[in-house]
Amino acid sequence: MGRKTLYFITILLFVLPFFTAAQSSSQQNRNLSLDEALQSLGNEATLRWDPFFSSGTLAAGGFEAAFTTGRTGETGTILLDHRDVLTLPLPFLEGGNIYFPEVFIQQIRNSFSSYAEEANTQFKVAVIVIDPGHGGRDPGTVWDYTVNGRTVTIMEKDITLRVARMLHAALRAAYPDKRVLLTREGDTNPSLDERVDIANSVPLADNEAAIYVSVHANSSFNRNAQGFEVFYLNPSHRRDLLDHSRYADAQDVIPILNTMLEERTTTESILLANSILRYMDEAVGHLSPNRGIKAHDWFVVRNALMPSVLVELGFVSNREEALRMNDDVYLRNLSDALYKGISDFISFFEGTGGSNPIR
Repeated sequence: MGRKTLYFITILLFVLPFFTAAQSSSQQNRNLSLDEALQSLGNEATLRWDPFFSSGTLAAGGFEAAFTTGRTGETGTILLDHRDVLTLPLPFLEGGNIYFPEVFIQQIRNSFSSYAEEANTQFKVAVIVIDPGHGGRDPGTVWDYTVNGRTVTIMEKDITLRVARMLHAALRAAYPDKRVLLTREGDTNPSLDERVDIANSVPLADNEAAIYVSVHANSSFNRNAQGFEVFYLNPSHRRDLLDHSRYADAQDVIPILNTMLEERTTTESILLANSILRYMDEAVGHLSPNRGIKAHDWFVVRNALMPSVLVELGFVSNREEALRMNDDVYLRNLSDALYKGISDFISFFEGTGGSNPIR
């Protein structure tokens, strides 16, 4: 090997690390256009921009990053999904366009990915089953009333389906990531077993839960009786909630685990009942008495193996209340109350991590 060649190699070995570092630094300091930044974040990323405050919010995959712009090369703080604050090179304005330091976008993308992984492991309500009572050849309670010389027939099955459809639409719009199911979508009459089988047969991951809401209207021999109420399963009723196949080698602990799961399911049912009742009281309590929450062994709440409640919207046997429940505006108010009650329960359940998934 000649002396010149050896000299060249020596120089190359000395210079190469600096060249590589400079190249790496150049890549890290690269600035992305808005289109490049959104494409890098993926998940239908969007930018909300406030030109008055020179601030914006990048959103992708259900997460957000709030920032203000700075001068080229300036660092500052960004708020990630209302939970983390980071110091990073800031986006900047140049020639009327906004540019994003690549390291800024990389950190946001990594953080959003971490949040998504965390969300996938949290215990959450994945399925909401809405059960409109009666249907088909079973109208439920039926009463006829004379209004302005005409006979108006009011049937429980119609009231429950109208409210359930409204509730189903609202929940589907609010929770596109959850499965919202109706036990009947029209004037059909699934059996009680079929109704709970719909709920119990939905496959759930280990971090997923389901809730069951059955919608009914009441009746009484006392024509003056009126009001709304919500039922949950009487805690004295014992049922088997565990998948025994998962504990083949530990049969002796099944009774203990089942008792723990029963207690949690009862507690969650009471929380759901209270939440629904509170919003019903806000919506129609000035018109209809609040009869409270009560424990009862109704078939559907007894056999649905999950937090479950049965809602009585009012008394069809009471003329004044029956005619209110024949009005779409009143039923919309009831549906909105059920939606808010369910939504609040979901927020609490998922915000606290829910129950440990023992099945």
